[in-house]
Amino acid sequence: MQLLKEYLNKELENIHKNNIRFRTLGRTDELDSSVQREIEKGIARTRTNTGMIFNVALNYGGRAEIVDAVNRILRNGGRSAAENGGITEKEFAAHLYTAGLPDPDLLIRTSGELRISNFLLWQIAYAEIWVTDTLWPDFDKRHLYEAIIAFQKRERRYGGLEPQLTR
Repeated sequence: MQLLKEYLNKELENIHKNNIRFRTLGRTDELDSSVQREIEKGIARTRTNTGMIFNVALNYGGRAEIVDAVNRILRNGGRSAAENGGITEKEFAAHLYTAGLPDPDLLIRTSGELRISNFLLWQIAYAEIWVTDTLWPDFDKRHLYEAIIAFQKRERRYGGLEPQLTR
């Protein structure tokens, strides 16, 4: 976590200058208070930026995210919604850590691992998965291009049988 604090202190102005919005995913309220302060500073500084979003998963797990979403729904009147026919997938997604962000189209898995490791369980339902034996520290621009080229060759079906051009 010290490395995260150092990175934020060092790079925050550069992130802000480039119109990048800093966000986090996970139970950051459980982190050390000094880390929480740095995170809050970064989020506040870049809150109005409209370019790219830089999301960092900290103290994150996909199952925990789903449990947290259900608990937020329950706290915000979810019981009455359930009694009135339930909630939709769209309403559920609005309570996830990634609310307001599009679901990933591509999941790149390094190290040859053939598992998703509790990562964005809800959001990657229709993501294309690309696996490389390359270890994360060695993953570079060339590997990213390989993943994108492979992705471009895929027929996106979003759970259907026929290829679809849009969601």
